[in-house]
Amino acid sequence: MKKIVIIGSGIVGISAAYHLAGKADVTVIDRKDAGRATDAAAGIVCPWIAQRRNKAWYALAKGGARYYKEVVDALLQAGETDTGYKRVGTLALHEDKKLNEMLERTKVRREDAPEIGKLTRLSVEAARSLFPPLSEDYEALLVEGGARVDGERIRSALERVAIKRGVNVVNGSAQLVKGDGYHVLCDGVRYEADEIILACGAWLKELLEPIGYTTSVKPEKAQIVHVKLPDTDTSDWPVAMPPRRRYLLGFEDGKVVIGSTHEKEKGFDVRPTAVGVHEVLAKGLESAPGLAEAELVETRVGLRPVTPNSIPVLGRLPGAEQLVVANGLGSSGLTVGPFIGKVLADLVLTGDCELDMSLYPIGETVFPID
Repeated sequence: MKKIVIIGSGIVGISAAYHLAGKADVTVIDRKDAGRATDAAAGIVCPWIAQRRNKAWYALAKGGARYYKEVVDALLQAGETDTGYKRVGTLALHEDKKLNEMLERTKVRREDAPEIGKLTRLSVEAARSLFPPLSEDYEALLVEGGARVDGERIRSALERVAIKRGVNVVNGSAQLVKGDGYHVLCDGVRYEADEIILACGAWLKELLEPIGYTTSVKPEKAQIVHVKLPDTDTSDWPVAMPPRRRYLLGFEDGKVVIGSTHEKEKGFDVRPTAVGVHEVLAKGLESAPGLAEAELVETRVGLRPVTPNSIPVLGRLPGAEQLVVANGLGSSGLTVGPFIGKVLADLVLTGDCELDMSLYPIGETVFPID
C-alpha cells in the first residue's frame, strides 16, 4: 500500500485524503494557521454563468460543480448529514442586456452541463419574492442548478469520514526535507512517503524554499461579513450574485453571508479592518438594502492563494516528481476543492486522471531558486 503524506487539510487536502482513504496509507499534516481560506469561505457553486472564457479555469470549475452531488450523496451515505451544501439556485442580477447575454451563454454551456438545470428570466418583483432584501435595481436570471456551501462544514464532514476510514490527521508544522528523495518532518517526527501532496494554499512558498524552490503564488485577503435577520427563514434563499464580484448567501437560522473583498499585497494579515468591513457592507447594502437592520454577527478573514495569471497549478513538480502540487485556486477553491481532491487521488494511485493536466502548468508558477 502506498504511503501518502498530504500537507494541508483545507478543502483540497482533506478531499484528497477522503478519496485515498482505504486505498493508501495516508497522513495529513496541518498546523491550522489563522486565515486558512476554507475556514472563512462561503462558496457559490455556479460557474456556468461566468463570462470568463479561459478553457483551463472552466474545465476545472465545471468539473467541480458537477461533482458536488456525487460527493455529497456519498457523505450522506456515510452518515454525514451536516455538509453545509444545498442546491438552492442562483439569482444572477444585472441590467437587461447583460442578463440576455448571460442567458444565451449559459444555454450553450448547458448542452454539456445538464446539471445547470432550468434557466428562468425573472422580473424585479419575482426576484425579490425569492430573496426579499434585494434592491429594485435589477432583474434576474434564475439558474436552477446553483448551490451554496459552507467551507468548514463540508471540510469537516470529509475529514470525519476520512478518519473513520483510517486516515491519520496530525496537528503540527510540516517541513519538506530533501535526501534520497523527499520526506516530511513534523515536530521531530519523520514521515516517509511514496508521494507528497502539497495542498497548503497561500503558505506554499514557505514550504518550498528550504528545498530550493519558490513560487509566485501569493495570498489575496478576503473579508466576509455575516449578518442575521431575526425571525426569518433564510435557509432556502437562492444565492444572489449582483454585478462586480459581490454575493449574498442565505444559510440556516436567519444568517446571510455578504462577500467579499479582494485585497492584494496584504501578506498574511488576517485582521478584519474597518475599511474592509465598510467595503463589504456598503456593496452588500447597495444590492440588498433590506439587510440594513440585520444584526452584525461576525467578520471572517481568509487568504486565497492566487497566481499571477489566475490559473491554478496542478500536478507533479518538475525535477521533484515525488511532490504533487495543487494551488492557486483563488476564489474558486470551494467550487473545485472536492473535485480536485478526487483528481489528485487518482493521479497518485494510477498515474492518470480525468483532467488535461497540461492546462495547469506548474513550471510557470513554481520554479527553482536561482
